[in-house]
Amino acid sequence: QVQLVESGGGLVQAGGSLRLSCAASGLTFSNYAMGWFRQAPGKDREFVAAITGSGGNLYYADSVKGRFTISRDNAKNAVYLQMNNLKPEDTAVYYCAARRRLGGSYYIGSNYEYWGQGTQVTVSS
Repeated sequence: QVQLVESGGGLVQAGGSLRLSCAASGLTFSNYAMGWFRQAPGKDREFVAAITGSGGNLYYADSVKGRFTISRDNAKNAVYLQMNNLKPEDTAVYYCAARRRLGGSYYIGSNYEYWGQGTQVTVSS
């Protein structure tokens, strides 16, 4: 049974930083690309960042480029999202997701097979 468990969310002031973690179990982690998505109240879920299984390719939404960094540790079955210079518009529930399938956009949520429960990030102005 695949499980993805996010942690590290919280309340932070604008300009601050948070580091989200996602612990994976029940899968051969290095075979899966990992992504972070977020959903703000009243809005659709949106792509934030993704990393391929080897960590060799990274993808970012334009809105977070230069501020967020995705990374992974395959020895620990974990993926991280370092978020710097946070803005109020980054407030959302953040989800990690896993995909093994090849092909298709990393930016689309429906291309991911497994999802975590999410962690709340709130940025105050």
